[in-house]
Amino acid sequence: MDGFDLLCDLTESHGPVGFETEPRELVVDELDGHVDRLRTDPMGNVVGTVESDGDGPELLIAAHMDEIGFMVRHVDDDGFVRVSPLGGWNPEILRSARVRVHADAGEDPIDGVIGAIPAHVRDTESEQDVEDVAIDLGLDGETAHERVAVGDVVTMRAPTERIGECVSGKALDDRAGVWAVVRAAARADPDATVHYVATTQEEVGLRGAEGVGVDIDPDVAIAVDGTLERAVPGVDAADRVTTLGGGVAIKRKDATVVPTPAVVDRLEALADDRGVPFQREVAANIGTDTGALQTAAGSTPVGAVSIPVRYHHSTVETAHVDDLAATVDLLVAVAEAGAAGLWPGGADAATVDGDDRPSKS
Repeated sequence: MDGFDLLCDLTESHGPVGFETEPRELVVDELDGHVDRLRTDPMGNVVGTVESDGDGPELLIAAHMDEIGFMVRHVDDDGFVRVSPLGGWNPEILRSARVRVHADAGEDPIDGVIGAIPAHVRDTESEQDVEDVAIDLGLDGETAHERVAVGDVVTMRAPTERIGECVSGKALDDRAGVWAVVRAAARADPDATVHYVATTQEEVGLRGAEGVGVDIDPDVAIAVDGTLERAVPGVDAADRVTTLGGGVAIKRKDATVVPTPAVVDRLEALADDRGVPFQREVAANIGTDTGALQTAAGSTPVGAVSIPVRYHHSTVETAHVDDLAATVDLLVAVAEAGAAGLWPGGADAATVDGDDRPSKS
């Protein structure tokens, strides 16, 4: 798989919500040399801009680089660490997990585990909640108190590896999207202004994207994220959303957005023109940065491109290598089409289905 090492670096880096330093440094390194201007903002978002020669409409392509994690809320006298979630966890996947505590004040991170109740004594009726999680650092209480403090953040530890025609690991949601954006930035040759963006704090309310959308106020915005893939035993076909190996997904709706129909149509036309396999996505119960970008600075035409990911929000998130490649191919086409090619009339479009729409300044 072309670019596999970079994907491993991104997914295996540790960057929970609000603490995205490691993946941000990787993104900056990858964008450097492929954009005309590179900056970070106070929220930690990365913006790499390819400048056009004129004053034409501007396109923004974004993916979020934060991952779900935890924050330490208590260290008990026996050395066990209790946590509060950063993002949405399924408690079932936390048993027997390997974790890393990122200590403040420049201390080295501390590896630990979340234990599991042995089958011999486990009550089959019991259920685990995130607030019940206890991290075992292998330290006594005094040492644990010296090295870990309330407010330290915790991430999962897991390798990224090839399995069959797929890639599996942690944080493919949405480091795979970030990977696709930076790979597209390296390949595309746009004629218009394009902002390649890696956002922060998506997992707790699309916060980074909202700030970026106000700062840049693009004429068209495209968000790239993982989407549900549930083509597994026990799930009805109607509930599977997407299929691994079926191509990049072009979103029609999710819980936070109905993308602009004209932009959606253009995304599908670009995929057809470039021979990029794609599938349509209608999702519930998930949201993406697209929702924030659509309204952050008023009314903005938006589209959403998704990578099918199986076993979402776990340490074994799984994506098909063909879908990853298709995502990059479509984003290259999107960048080279520019905002004017994605929205009829570009920045001068004045109507949507007969309703007045003021041009963006």
